[in-house]
Amino acid sequence: MAEPRFGIWANVYGSWASLQHPEDPLDASWERNKRQILLAEQLGYDSTLIAQHEVNPFGHHLDQLEAWSSAAALAALTERIEIITAIKPLLYHPVVLAKQALQIEDISEGRFALNLVNAWYKPEIEPAGIEFPEHDQRYVYGREWIDVVKGLISGERVTYQGKYFQVEDYQLKPASRFRERPTIYVGGESDPAKDLVASSADVWFINGQPPHEIERLISEVRARPRRGEPVRFGMAAFVIARETDAAAEAELEHAWELAAKDEPAKAHVFNNADPKAVMFQTFQKYPHIGTNGGTAAGLVGSYERVAERIQAFHAQGIELFMLQFQPFEAEMERFAREVIPRVREAALTVS
Repeated sequence: MAEPRFGIWANVYGSWASLQHPEDPLDASWERNKRQILLAEQLGYDSTLIAQHEVNPFGHHLDQLEAWSSAAALAALTERIEIITAIKPLLYHPVVLAKQALQIEDISEGRFALNLVNAWYKPEIEPAGIEFPEHDQRYVYGREWIDVVKGLISGERVTYQGKYFQVEDYQLKPASRFRERPTIYVGGESDPAKDLVASSADVWFINGQPPHEIERLISEVRARPRRGEPVRFGMAAFVIARETDAAAEAELEHAWELAAKDEPAKAHVFNNADPKAVMFQTFQKYPHIGTNGGTAAGLVGSYERVAERIQAFHAQGIELFMLQFQPFEAEMERFAREVIPRVREAALTVS
C-alpha cells in the first residue's frame, strides 16, 4: 500500500470548528482560500478537498465559497497538489459537470478529482425548485449520474437510457491528456452508498470515527462485488497535536467550550438535514469537534501519539487523511512541521 498522504479541507465555510474562535475569524473568501491552498502546497500537503454548498448550512447569513469556479482557479495557480471538488448530482446535469471536470483536469495537468456526495441539506435544494428525492432514491439518481459522468470523462461516446437520464451518442473533447480520467471519490456510509462505492468509486471518503468502526466499514466495502482495481480509502479528521498529551487535551477542552457557543448554528444544520443520512446518526454516537467526524477519529494528543494513530489507521487501509484544524493555517503548519515527518520516519522504519 502507498505511504500515507495528507490533505486539507479548503475553508469554504470560513471555519471547520468554532464560528467564534478569537484567533480564527470567519473568512470564506476566495483570497483566504487561495492563500490557504498555496501554503498547503508549499508545506508539502498532497491534496485539498473543496466541499460544495450553494448556501452555508450553518446559516444563510454566512458567506460560502463556490466550489467549482474556485477549483478551476486553484488548478491554474498550483503546481503539484491534488484538487478534489465535491459535487451534489442534483445540482448539475452530468453532461455539463463532466465537461467542467475535463476542463479543470486540463488546467491542472492531471491533478483533478471529483467527490460525489449525496445531498443532505434540504434548504439548498428544495427552495430552488429542485426535487429532493427520498434517501435511497437519491442513490439511484447518483448511480445513473456517475455512470454518465464516468463514461464522458473517460473520453467515451456515451449512450445511456435510465430512469433519470437519457443521453444519446454524446462525447466530450478533449479528454484527459494525462491519464485515463480524473479520480472519482465517493462519500456516504449507508448501504446504498457502500454499494455505489463498490461499483463506481476509486476512493471512498469515510467520516472520522474510532478505529474499530473504520475497520468495520472498510471490511463491508471490500466484501462487496467489485470489478477492476480495489477501492482505496480516505478519512476525514480534525487534528489537535501538541508537545504533550496533556496540552492537547487542554486545547480540546477549550474547543468544547467554544463549541457550546455554536449550538444554535449546529441545531440549524441538524434540523434541516435528511434524518436518513447515516453520517448524522454516526455524529450523534460520537460527539466531536469539527465536521465529518472530526475529533472522533482520535487524532488528539502529543505529536508522537497522533503520528502513531495515523500509522494505525494506515495499517487498516486509510491512504489519504483529509484534515481540519483551528486556527487553520497555524495548526496546518504545526502538523506539517511536527507530525508528518514523524509519520514518514515511522514508515521508513517499518519498511
